Amino acid sequence: MVSGMNYAPQGKPAPVVAPGEFSIAALALDHGHIYGMCRGLTEAGASLKWVYDPDPAKVENFLKVFPQAARAESEAQILEDPQVRLVASAAVTNLRCPLGIRVLEAGKDYFTDKAPLVSLEQLEAAKKAVVKTGKKYMVYYSERLHVESAVYAGDLIAQGAIGRVLQVIGMGPHRLSADSRPSWFFNKAQYGGILCDIGSHQIEQFLFYAGAADAEILCSRVANYNHPEYPELEDFGDASLVGDNGTNHYFRVDWFTPDGLSSWGDGRTFILGTEGTIELRKYLNVGTDPSGDHLFLVNREGERHLELSGKVGYPFFGRLILDCLNRTENAMTQTHTFKAAELCVKAQMQATVLNLRRINS
Repeated sequence: MVSGMNYAPQGKPAPVVAPGEFSIAALALDHGHIYGMCRGLTEAGASLKWVYDPDPAKVENFLKVFPQAARAESEAQILEDPQVRLVASAAVTNLRCPLGIRVLEAGKDYFTDKAPLVSLEQLEAAKKAVVKTGKKYMVYYSERLHVESAVYAGDLIAQGAIGRVLQVIGMGPHRLSADSRPSWFFNKAQYGGILCDIGSHQIEQFLFYAGAADAEILCSRVANYNHPEYPELEDFGDASLVGDNGTNHYFRVDWFTPDGLSSWGDGRTFILGTEGTIELRKYLNVGTDPSGDHLFLVNREGERHLELSGKVGYPFFGRLILDCLNRTENAMTQTHTFKAAELCVKAQMQATVLNLRRINS
């Protein structure tokens, strides 16, 4: 069964630069999202020059997918190469921020897997490094950036298709596939907790779709309901937030995707507006269609079911490349990137720990 750890959708090449104009490197291959990150960037025209990880097996597997990359001998070799403009990384979660600071101080932009950090102390260190260096600390929030229906939902909202957004509800179930996970995945100090980890997708989407610059955590909860063999794993989490513009958000994330589901998770997003609704069935239309990117739009014009796979593309990656070259913020602002990370950490810090005995008592 496939897990979300190896999610790497293939889009259509849409280069925004000429070959060799924007060189990148892949550094630290601890999470499979590095494949989606590099695929998105190379489809947008980036030239993948180097790859490095201390584990030779990870590098060998990476080179099978991206044979154009050369094997670097060390992290330093990548950071000291003046041709490398951006470093893409999927390190162990608690190591992403220290690595990012080293990348920024080497004069390069940084593109990390989510969650980009695990504490408010790391957040402050990252902010200071961005101010000091003037470089970008960008994050792969793949459940919005690398899902065509999610991209199109943003376009519809910008066009006023459902009026003013009032609420966003997100459900992000994932398949655990415990046997394929590295040991750090079950160590809370390393992965940061479920709300910091996969909850980061949900909070980032809320801020974006609702047009909120900030939010308050009203309630957050975590649990290990069914995996006592992994005592530091949180297999369930949820939270409720209210945006600074009055919008509200509820999300649930979990590791309970059943083996019978054809996808790694039936991820869904519901967006309520003053004049309509949008529902996203991102990875399949369960029981009906195993393909993903289904969008359901209801507004004053009627009901529509849009099948968007292969029809929208992933504009974030080209915009990110151009932002790095032009020092603009069209792909994602640094403020938005850090605010999503901050709220994930706060939700995790404030979370009430649930257990079945407490619920049944």
